[in-house]
Amino acid sequence: MQVVVGDDAKSMGERAASAGAALIGDAIAARGAANIIVATGASQFEMLAALTQRDDVDWAKVTGFHLDEYIGLPVSHPASFRKYLKERLVDKVQPAAFHYVEGDAPDARAECGRVGALIEQHPIDVAFVGIGENGHLAFNDPPADFETEEPYIVVTLDQACRRQQMGEGWFPTIDDVPAQAISMSIRQIMKAAAIVCSVPDARKAAAVVGAVEGPVTPELPSSIMQEHPNATLYLDPASAARLAPR
Repeated sequence: MQVVVGDDAKSMGERAASAGAALIGDAIAARGAANIIVATGASQFEMLAALTQRDDVDWAKVTGFHLDEYIGLPVSHPASFRKYLKERLVDKVQPAAFHYVEGDAPDARAECGRVGALIEQHPIDVAFVGIGENGHLAFNDPPADFETEEPYIVVTLDQACRRQQMGEGWFPTIDDVPAQAISMSIRQIMKAAAIVCSVPDARKAAAVVGAVEGPVTPELPSSIMQEHPNATLYLDPASAARLAPR
């Protein structure tokens, strides 16, 4: 796993967006289209702002996939990741297609199968992801399932994850945070040809150390990226503060 540290969060986002745009361009040049995965949350603000402002991405040739979504949450809820992606990406750049995870579908496991069948038809060129305070990758909280081949799975959120969602201001209390979500699986994320992982903020520093320098373990799910041949972690000085000098 490569590590790139920006001067601040804005610089981090710009570097991640630049790298991601180049990877999308390479895929389009190679076969006329690109498929991407897009994460949400506070960690992606700067990257998405920079990516949507670029003029070197042919979005009409890009198909996007949603990383995860709360079960039972309507798209109108302020914390809905569908709402987030629609407002911060899809409405701005109008990709050829974007496949959302419908978290309020009547049958969550059937929804996993629906969107899973779609992504199996679209090999992923770039996965834009982040990591959580507890080291999660997507909503795969520790101990994560490193073995399932299912593209999307139903997961139960741990207390640390739910506290993070409340702490970032998405929900007024921890009891308001849904207990379950639909998440892209670890193995599906690892199938992406390239991973662009943006992680700002001092509250992520401990997780960053584990992801970069610790053992690969389901107890710190993002550590699996050490095994990816083309994964780059984009940090700001605060999130990189505990790393050994590089």
